[in-house]
Amino acid sequence: MILVIGGCGFIGSHVVDRLRAQQQKVRVFDRRPEAFRPPVAGVEYVLGDMSDTAQIYEALTGVDCVIHLASASVPTTSNLDPVADITGNLIATVQLLETMRASRVQKLVFLSSGGTVYGIPDTDLVPETHPLRPISSYGIVKVAIENYLYMEHFLHGLQHIILRASNPYGPRQGHTGVQGIIGTHLWRNARGEPVEIWGDGSVVRDYIHVRDLADLCVLAAQSTVNGCYNAGSGSGASVAQIVDSISRTITASGQTPMAPTYKPGRSLDVPRVVLDVARAQRDFNWHPQIGLDEGIAETWDWVRSLI
Repeated sequence: MILVIGGCGFIGSHVVDRLRAQQQKVRVFDRRPEAFRPPVAGVEYVLGDMSDTAQIYEALTGVDCVIHLASASVPTTSNLDPVADITGNLIATVQLLETMRASRVQKLVFLSSGGTVYGIPDTDLVPETHPLRPISSYGIVKVAIENYLYMEHFLHGLQHIILRASNPYGPRQGHTGVQGIIGTHLWRNARGEPVEIWGDGSVVRDYIHVRDLADLCVLAAQSTVNGCYNAGSGSGASVAQIVDSISRTITASGQTPMAPTYKPGRSLDVPRVVLDVARAQRDFNWHPQIGLDEGIAETWDWVRSLI
């Protein structure tokens, strides 16, 4: 049995799909049901809050591995209330580790952040060995959780796999405007709403399709390794390139894309982060399969189907 914490969310729903495709027994623990589809057949759903250790303890019954994808914040909101970020993410995860130890569950896959834990990188392609210098509360908390996982491994033998994900995108990404430029811009275009860009469009990020990320999560859950792995496409795209790809996709569908409005850049936006994914490719025999233009086109089709 695999417990997916955050399994009703954007990334978690795709991880559940991959696990069920392999006939794995899956239990999902989340605060609320999935937003874009009904419950998946064969999956056990438990609704609750990570801060409730009694609920977590019950959810761990019969579990062999935990995939922890839940987060109570995103980089753009974490600095607004660092105390809530620490409480909702760091403290809740430390309590999870204690409950796992009491339940004798010895394997955890944790979704960290390749876009924030490194801070402003020294190199064009960022390896896992790069110094960790986060400049957002979100990144600081992710690094702290990583350190607690290592401590739990060193003291109590926890098998832990940390996946430092880049910028995931794809179907089922929310439309609240805080979950990534691709999803936000596609939803706004579909609804005829204004599109805003922070900065001049030169910020470069590594974008990974959510199914490629879900594949890596499942491979990690089935592995016997320990340690940190970058999870990205291994190539970068600027915000201007993303906007251009979105515009071409929307135009090809017969609609007129919204012209973006440019706003002043934000201090929390690192100028460039592109992840070196060679370690994950080597240890998991994993390779991203979905190109950026293809993934954006698929996501646009999905968004339009819901409007």
